[in-house]
Amino acid sequence: MTQSEAATANHDLAAQLRESRLKPGIRHFIGGQWVDSASGETFDTHSPVDNAFLVKTARGDAQDIDRAAKAAWDAFQTWREVGGAERRRIMHKIADLIEKRAQEIAVLESMDTGQAIRFMKSAAARGAENFRFYADRAPAAQDGQSLPTTGFINYSLRQPIGPVGVITPWNTPFMLSTWKIAPALAAGCTVVHKPAEWSPVSATLLAEIMDEAGLPKGVHNLVHGFGESAGKTLTEHPLIKAVAFVGETTTGSHIMRQGADTLKRVHFELGGKNPVVVFDDADLDKALDAVVFMIYSLNGERCTSSSRVLIQEGIYDEFTKRIAERASNIRVGDPLDPETEVGPLVHPRHFEKVMSYFDKAREEGATIAEGGVRVGESGNFVRPTLFTGARNDMRIAQEEIFGPVLTAIPFKDEAEALSLANDVAYGLAGYLWTNDLTRAHRFAHGLEAGMIWVNSENVRHLPTPFGGVKNSGIGRDGGDYSFEFYMETKNIAISLGTHKTAKLGVKKE
Repeated sequence: MTQSEAATANHDLAAQLRESRLKPGIRHFIGGQWVDSASGETFDTHSPVDNAFLVKTARGDAQDIDRAAKAAWDAFQTWREVGGAERRRIMHKIADLIEKRAQEIAVLESMDTGQAIRFMKSAAARGAENFRFYADRAPAAQDGQSLPTTGFINYSLRQPIGPVGVITPWNTPFMLSTWKIAPALAAGCTVVHKPAEWSPVSATLLAEIMDEAGLPKGVHNLVHGFGESAGKTLTEHPLIKAVAFVGETTTGSHIMRQGADTLKRVHFELGGKNPVVVFDDADLDKALDAVVFMIYSLNGERCTSSSRVLIQEGIYDEFTKRIAERASNIRVGDPLDPETEVGPLVHPRHFEKVMSYFDKAREEGATIAEGGVRVGESGNFVRPTLFTGARNDMRIAQEEIFGPVLTAIPFKDEAEALSLANDVAYGLAGYLWTNDLTRAHRFAHGLEAGMIWVNSENVRHLPTPFGGVKNSGIGRDGGDYSFEFYMETKNIAISLGTHKTAKLGVKKE
């Protein structure tokens, strides 16, 4: 199949899905049943391609969240007792069904978010991988330690914390939903999921798949709605024992405040202004590939994007020239066309936010070396952009733009590079390009970030910890780190009968 034929096939499938899946509207999934909002209210979402109507979605509020939380609580009483082997079986079945519906997932994600189909084709694969990874760890999820001491045998074990709230973002919603929900289910928790209102479609598909796989009723519940109503109630609800959130830093602050009265455990994957540091001894061809990929793929709408490139002075001009050339060649257009590399931004409000930084760059004295304009007269298309002549104190270097926009900053030496890299409020990821092994280790130790890649773009290994420091988040995902969030650790001390207990209140002879 040629590229044009593939694009046509994707559009044909999109038309079918509009008729079969979107035209009837999107409902909540509560207690194993598809239901409308208690209020009967709905909201509309629109296509990022032309901002035309896409789908009508049930608008959940406090009543719907309360129904979902109670369903999750009731289901938790039995799901927590289901053995790890059975959880593993169900979760592998979920993964099988995700893979079976991979093309449907990819097309719906592109329609809903504007992400290019070339990247969304991996959404199903990544989602299935997340479920398989945690499925295989479910049998050992409760394992603890044996800690003997004089007179006692101590052992620890882990138990699921209870019903949890999962709030996911709009940028790659299907994959990120599986990233949060899979470990929760493997741990024995039940879930109330509130997806972002700008991209609600794929969450519904995931709920269908889990139900078809035989997940017991009430173990997973889905409520659509807005943060100020459904989201706020979820974070405040006393039956919800923890909240896992992916999104903006300011929203994370709100969630922390809202959950304070119930001492809610929180896990936050928040924003980033991630540096990629390029020294003059690096493999510059590979570094160029990685820099361009990590800012312009996925429309620049990802928390781990390398949105600041710090380049050593001697190679700054030539390296930025090469970035600009590559950016100018990036194909912007129809997200369902496999040839497209950058699609439209998710929503007009976000589009206007990204566009506003072009004026900010000019006002602050930076140069727009490439891009800085919209593409076309309709939809939310932005030309991939490079700012040069920038300083680290500029807003374009400090604030998360979350679009296909890169800020290039020169540095003199290692000390200045490290100072610039750390001089932001965020600390999610960092990328370092150098062939000096000693410097690589030294710089990585000094860099204030939760994840650092040396001579690589973001290549995820699921057992490793994922998360940030400073304003980029709280807690870690991945491997056993996820179970530390979704489970409580209990210590049990068994006396061997050899210790002496102090006696109080004994009458003296």
